[in-house]
Amino acid sequence: MVESKDLKGLAKVERYYNDYGVRTKELKANGKKIIGYVSALGPVEVLTAAGVVPFRLKGNVDEAITKGDAYMETIVCPFVRNVFDAAIKGRFDFMDGMVLPHLCDSLDRTSDVWRDYLNLPYFHFFNVPHVTDEPSIEFMKEILKLLISTLEDYTGNKITIDSLRQAILLHNENRRLMRSLYDLRKNNPPLISGTEMMKVLVAIMGIPVEESNELIKEIIEEVRSRKPSLDRQKKRIMLIGDQIDSVAITEAIEGSGAYLVMDDISIGSKMYYQDVDEEKEPILALAERYLRKLKIPTTFVDTGGTYQENLNARFGHMRKYIEEFDVDGVILLVYKYCDPYGFEVPAIKSYIEEIGVPVLYLEDEYSTSSLARMKTRIEAFLEMIA
Repeated sequence: MVESKDLKGLAKVERYYNDYGVRTKELKANGKKIIGYVSALGPVEVLTAAGVVPFRLKGNVDEAITKGDAYMETIVCPFVRNVFDAAIKGRFDFMDGMVLPHLCDSLDRTSDVWRDYLNLPYFHFFNVPHVTDEPSIEFMKEILKLLISTLEDYTGNKITIDSLRQAILLHNENRRLMRSLYDLRKNNPPLISGTEMMKVLVAIMGIPVEESNELIKEIIEEVRSRKPSLDRQKKRIMLIGDQIDSVAITEAIEGSGAYLVMDDISIGSKMYYQDVDEEKEPILALAERYLRKLKIPTTFVDTGGTYQENLNARFGHMRKYIEEFDVDGVILLVYKYCDPYGFEVPAIKSYIEEIGVPVLYLEDEYSTSSLARMKTRIEAFLEMIA
């Protein structure tokens, strides 16, 4: 088998996607500590500053839950159950610890299950608030300091202001590079497919930021050298959802005769379109980035203005993406039992349809078992907007 170090660009992405965690295992064997996280609220800058490797956990939509349901109720989010199932089966045995955020009921109410049954050397519940006012920013700063303190105790590494600044610079560069790659999807047709992009997003969430930056540069160079296709007639689709981390849905969309050109998903644009302010004190800048800039449904945004102003504050970035990427239609994919996104569906749908862009709402169970049904609905949706 070809070693990962001998691969470049999208060939390396293919390896990292198909054998997720392979690079992390190599780093673990070389003495690095691996700390897992599960959402866009993963404080990657702090983990990087601590000298550990941030590793984002994912499940497997092709694999049935066979052990996880012995520990969790079946009404828990299927993504959470699937990831826990993978963890309890030993798929992430290379992890030294985990940071679990205060995000939704499915994570909050199962935090003790993760802590007790994975029995990791390090476990931290990251108690993120749900509102964005000044007292919440102060609280967020304190919980970031608490996280820093526990990581220092566990790793023996001092997390200084300078190390935080350096980590912020590295991750901001990572975000800027990813936005440059996203920009190559604005072409008609896009220079990189939605399926390729999904593989990139998954591949880079399992490697250190320094390696991620170099890999993205290779991908950008490779993609820019491509000769554009002449097929400009396909509809341009944007995907909205949460923890979507499989090419199953992207292949269903593009296999139905569309281009997937943009996303608003947890491992995608939500991670890469909001930088940390490099001019501010690092802990304050991190608090503001994760609490105010990150657009997730579990954070309550209230401008104090009209209902329409509140909608613009919550979903205005989606309208911007639709305009910039010349989107013809939106697919809104929500997992069963995901109350935060479920409650947002009517508002998101009406907000986007108001600007004349049709929306297809799909509910899924983080499983390919429902793929045929979804593909039929996607095909009908594309025919409708043709």
